[in-house]
Amino acid sequence: MNIPKRYTITSALPYANGPIHIGHLAGAYLPADIYARYLRLQNRDLVFICGSDEHGAPITLRAKQEGVSPQEIVDKYHIQMKETFEKFGISFDIFHRTSAPLHHETAQEFFLDLYKKGAFIEKETEQFYDEEFQQFLADRYIKGVCPKCQNPDAYGDQCEKCGSTINALDLKEPISVLSGKTPVLKKTTHWYLPLDRDEAWLKDWIFKGILDGKEQHDPKLWKKNVMGQVGSWLQDGLQARAITRDLSWGVDVPAEIPNSENKKLYVWLDAPIGYISATKQLALDGKIENWEKYWQDEETALIHFIGKDNIVFHTIIFPSILKAKGSYILPSNVPGNEFMNLEGDKISTSRNWAIWVHELVEEHPSKIDAFRFVLCANIPETKDSEFTWTDFQARVNNELVAAFGNFVNRIMVLNHKYYNGLVPYHEEEFLKIKEECFDIVKDAKQKIGSLIENYKFREALDAFMQVARDANKFLTSKEPWKTAKTKPEETQAVLYASLQIVANLATITQVFMPNAAKSIFNILGIDALQWEDISRLDLLTPGHQLKENHLIFEKIEDDFVQAQIEKLHSTKKIETSKYPKMKEEIQFDDFAKIDIRIGTIVAAKKVEKADKLLELSVDMGFETRTIISGIALHFSPEEVVGKQVQVLVNLAPRKMRGVESQGMILFAEDLEGKLHFVSPQSGLENGSSVS
Repeated sequence: MNIPKRYTITSALPYANGPIHIGHLAGAYLPADIYARYLRLQNRDLVFICGSDEHGAPITLRAKQEGVSPQEIVDKYHIQMKETFEKFGISFDIFHRTSAPLHHETAQEFFLDLYKKGAFIEKETEQFYDEEFQQFLADRYIKGVCPKCQNPDAYGDQCEKCGSTINALDLKEPISVLSGKTPVLKKTTHWYLPLDRDEAWLKDWIFKGILDGKEQHDPKLWKKNVMGQVGSWLQDGLQARAITRDLSWGVDVPAEIPNSENKKLYVWLDAPIGYISATKQLALDGKIENWEKYWQDEETALIHFIGKDNIVFHTIIFPSILKAKGSYILPSNVPGNEFMNLEGDKISTSRNWAIWVHELVEEHPSKIDAFRFVLCANIPETKDSEFTWTDFQARVNNELVAAFGNFVNRIMVLNHKYYNGLVPYHEEEFLKIKEECFDIVKDAKQKIGSLIENYKFREALDAFMQVARDANKFLTSKEPWKTAKTKPEETQAVLYASLQIVANLATITQVFMPNAAKSIFNILGIDALQWEDISRLDLLTPGHQLKENHLIFEKIEDDFVQAQIEKLHSTKKIETSKYPKMKEEIQFDDFAKIDIRIGTIVAAKKVEKADKLLELSVDMGFETRTIISGIALHFSPEEVVGKQVQVLVNLAPRKMRGVESQGMILFAEDLEGKLHFVSPQSGLENGSSVS
């Protein structure tokens, strides 16, 4: 295919419910940044789009854990992620957010237009419902045994162990994340995207690159791991997929649609539309002329950089939405990556087994390019990769410092020593070694560029490092430190040629390690160069004054590596303790608000049509209260009558199964999940305070 006129490059919108870890970087953000930087060096027209995904169950789960509102959660993590990406050098043109009014308007307009076109079907189904909390459960509110790999902690939408996309109803032994109890099935009505209607054209488009008689992309350039996952989905047969949810947080289904009350757009309809709303915002900000040409012009290449857990959404679901909308282009490529593991184990946010990037950029700002280098070398392009601290040390010290950094430093030191930092030159001697020197850089522009354009970033980095390795061999073979006095003309030519290679390396470095590139251009005393300048040997003129030299990279010492390993393992020990994690610290004033009193259960009965609930009458001394408690699976009504208990009496009343519950009884849960009464050791007068 011809070179596209422009590019729309997207990275998966990260959930604003927690920080970014290095697996996220290697999977979706660093490869996209390298690709975008490479295109910019050729002055190609592009937008690089991302933003925080601020809707869906993970947000509300985090809000419940921290005892704050969903808005507080997304505000906190949106800011943190934006600053983290900036400090790590991820060069988004915009980092938008799906809570923005513009996004809500765009997503609702999409939904309403598709609804009017008859793109959806409306149907009543059974979904999981938590009786104790009286709400339908979004996929992330359900956990159970994965039907494919038997992982006991799979979510209702995806198994994080095997990466499979799951229908919540297929989970074995499902439990509600809210109550820890088994949910029931309850009928509800939602709108569905009938993907089965799209199977034929999706197969033609993905595997033949043809849509509506026009070539859309070259299937040979789509990665095998992406094609394999998509092929598996299509082979199994596509089914209608719900695109709305019963949630309290998210984008509202447009009010003009009947039965839309309390319905929200499913996050996987809402989130990818965030790419479009972000592009609209760029236009409103005056950074591009109009947003339509980046989404509706056939001369634009749409590229989605994602992890493997998002492949199906960007190759099947979002394209189906775009085609149903009409006038929108479909992805030219979806270079999805696999997962990065950490020190022999899967990265896990729940177990705190991760290297958090916001900590990394704050604690080790001088090592950011070293991390970019090692993460690029470990991008899980076709299979899972692994990051270890010892490998990080070895790659930085033996490759980045010893080959690349050492070459730059040696050349600068020699030039300042022999020529006071002035670029030397001797034409006759240079012509003798020009071809040998040119061989080092002549293929770099085409070879590295081709690898990047084909999403082979690891090979591209290795090709770049080969230039540095060959440059070191060239310098070592010429030994200018030995010929400076005996053959000064030859020394001048060697150092002149070597400086041209340094300028070539600095130019290429811009796509991989932008901070290092700036440092090298600074000590060379020249402005940043463009991709077209690579493979030239006249980038520095004779007599040009070089700036003061300094080391570009620093070695990684053993004590640094040991400290990082100890930090990782000590954190994991805390997180994997058999005991529940402590909740966030509170102040004394918070504790002082709690009013706990002694009471005695005087009557008990099962709540009708609720297997887990007991209705208790509790004598509080000053009054008798009705309290609904989810303990029926642990105690019979007869067992609890006469028990003296501790009651939280100033908890706001709440209706459950039509009965108003006026407090909460305190229980202890052992490590096997069995409940025990928290009763005073000796009888106390009902109504006595607990402090």
